[in-house]
Amino acid sequence: MAVLPPIRSRLIRWPALRRLLGKAIASPASGNASHRVIHDYFHHKALAQGYTLSHSQQRVIDCMAQHATTLLGASAKTLPGLYLYGAVGRGKSWLLDGFFQAIPLAQKQRLHFHEFFAQLHQGMFSHRDQPDPLANTLDELLLDCRVLCFDEFHVHDIGDAMLITRLFKALFRRGILLLVTSNYPPEGLLPNPLYHARFKPVIDLINTRMQVLEVGGPHDYRSQARTHTQQVFTQGRYVWPATQAQRQALNLPESALPLALPVGTRHLPARYCEGRAVGFTFSDLCDHPTAVMDYLELCRRFDHWVIDELPSLNDCSIAAQQRFINLIDVLYDQDKHLVLLGQRSLRESLDGDAIDLARTRSRLGQLVEVRELV
Repeated sequence: MAVLPPIRSRLIRWPALRRLLGKAIASPASGNASHRVIHDYFHHKALAQGYTLSHSQQRVIDCMAQHATTLLGASAKTLPGLYLYGAVGRGKSWLLDGFFQAIPLAQKQRLHFHEFFAQLHQGMFSHRDQPDPLANTLDELLLDCRVLCFDEFHVHDIGDAMLITRLFKALFRRGILLLVTSNYPPEGLLPNPLYHARFKPVIDLINTRMQVLEVGGPHDYRSQARTHTQQVFTQGRYVWPATQAQRQALNLPESALPLALPVGTRHLPARYCEGRAVGFTFSDLCDHPTAVMDYLELCRRFDHWVIDELPSLNDCSIAAQQRFINLIDVLYDQDKHLVLLGQRSLRESLDGDAIDLARTRSRLGQLVEVRELV
């Protein structure tokens, strides 16, 4: 019996589902119809992919169906948000994407938290002379949004944590239905003991204003996704021990002196830059004080990435490990093609101490691992 993996959903083209959604959109005031749309959508999607829904996934779908009934009904009731957490590969993103696609409502947005937060920072800087820069920025980013979905929510910076408190309060005041996925329960966010107490207002807000549900299960089904659907990184590779013959087979440029690549107001070292392809070493991106906004800007310019000289993360600082985790998160979220090269097997290389490495191991586990025959 297969359990649903967290598939990065694309637009569904199944005729039965199109007809189902069309009927719901034509008569959105029917609470029973809205409830049925969510259940039928997931039933058809699971059936088409040959999966059986787990108990915890069914529980989340029931909750989503209740939200859809209230959201699309005549009631003006304020809806609690929905916070889904669990280990990697348990179906959180699959459920979030499914609800987003199934809800027959135009005023909705589904965003990766990294990118949204970068836009939030930029907007607040642009409106810094206004009385309420946050409100002005949300007006621009969200417009008339009624459903907002954040995937992969996690917090490591205390500066971001303070802004998240204000952001969540503003979203709830606007009456927006907020759905969030995370690897952690609310109490596990921002685990750094130096800052955790200062993040407690957000934790309390989540527990008060959102339904918190665990998506559990003993297995990471993301590792099975390659046989069922086209996943990001599926066409990428991890190459070790990165011999000269392997490099030639990949048509990688010969090692060269680093060039200075402009990113924002500064320059980052890179090994090469050709069209929509770019190459770095691990040290270029992770041993220097780079940030998520740097990676996002680079993703707007480059689709094909080569990261060379991946070390054993155990030998790296926690700061370097966290930058690497953030980098992989962004490349994964932005659907970029990745070739990663190291001296050891991927399993050995990813044996570090940073808290979020489980997610990185799961995502990079989708790479085709290539080892030279000896």
